Amino acid sequence: MAELLKNPQILEKAQEELADLIGKGKLVEEADVAKLLYLQCIVKETLRIHIPVPFLIPRKVEEDVEICGYIVPKNSQVLVNAWAIGCDSNIWDDPLVFKPERFLESEVDFRGQDFELIPFGAGRRICPALPLAERMILVVLGSLINKFNWKLDGGIDPKDLNMDEKFGLTSLKAQPLRAIPIPL
Repeated sequence: MAELLKNPQILEKAQEELADLIGKGKLVEEADVAKLLYLQCIVKETLRIHIPVPFLIPRKVEEDVEICGYIVPKNSQVLVNAWAIGCDSNIWDDPLVFKPERFLESEVDFRGQDFELIPFGAGRRICPALPLAERMILVVLGSLINKFNWKLDGGIDPKDLNMDEKFGLTSLKAQPLRAIPIPL
């Protein structure tokens, strides 16, 4: 939501998609999600830049393994920095810029098969709540932006919205988002 309020042109494009495909002012149903391609791109881009858990659950190496010329010894503990992967300039053009359009012509998804985008992990230890999270994020975000127009509290200009994050086990906005819904 913060990225949409900071980028009103992206919010407007998402609202247009919702109005065209399900009707302006309607709640998004789970069955609608598959049609909402731009909204899906917004969620992928948000999870790429603002990953909920920057470091995935630690892994233990079961046998010596060579990766990119480095030997990782058996029994080593490995931390995967998923945030750094999502913001790697070798993989992503302008990695710190919010551009949902980068996913329009891309098959990259966050279900653990595409290692350049792994906000929920991968393999046997992927987040078990991924299917629920995927559906709920899209349904709730879509409903919020389709039922309301939004303005920032205190008359803040969108370009001045503070997007700093504080990192811990999970990442959070350093300053919580304060937005005012305006019914359509």
